[in-house]
Amino acid sequence: MLTTTPGRRAPARSRPRRDAVRNRERLLEAAGELLRTDPGGVSMPAIADRAGLSVPTAYRYFSALDDLLNAYLHRVIVELRDYSHDCPKTGPALFEEVAGEWARLLESYGAAMVQLRSRGGFLARLRGNDPVISTVREAWERPVRSVMRHLEIPDEHFEHALFLCNIMFDPREILDLVDTGLTRDEALLHLEHAYFQALVGWANANGA
Repeated sequence: MLTTTPGRRAPARSRPRRDAVRNRERLLEAAGELLRTDPGGVSMPAIADRAGLSVPTAYRYFSALDDLLNAYLHRVIVELRDYSHDCPKTGPALFEEVAGEWARLLESYGAAMVQLRSRGGFLARLRGNDPVISTVREAWERPVRSVMRHLEIPDEHFEHALFLCNIMFDPREILDLVDTGLTRDEALLHLEHAYFQALVGWANANGA
């Protein structure tokens, strides 16, 4: 008979939790593979099949296809958020460093991410505390505010500064520029300069 020392809890069974984490990761990886190779064929049954799981099992982890795809997107942005939070740089150098990491992530995940687009606008989702956009804010807030301070742009423009950043550093646009023949670094240099000028123009438009 198994006994436990008085005052101590029996060890928790970790295997079901490990299985759940593994199955969830398999579904996310399968979703990314299908988004890259067969975006028109993305469905819960197709993703479950690619992951080697049953459809009921897939729905146990994600109640709908949109939930799974949002989780895939969120996972990538979490990587950027963590990098941004750990970056020791400040001012425009911080923004440039985080933008560079974003471009590096797009080399791995961009082909899948360009297949995803929300039906809601960025500002509406930001103000509605959408989980993905909230993480976008967490990733970019310190870099964007650093640039704003450098350019002496008042804090009241922050949401619109984030809005412009989301537009100009959209995965589609970065990959589109690279496809025209620009290197990744050249594309980022053009976008960063254009973004800084756009911030100044937006702030100055109030006094136009």
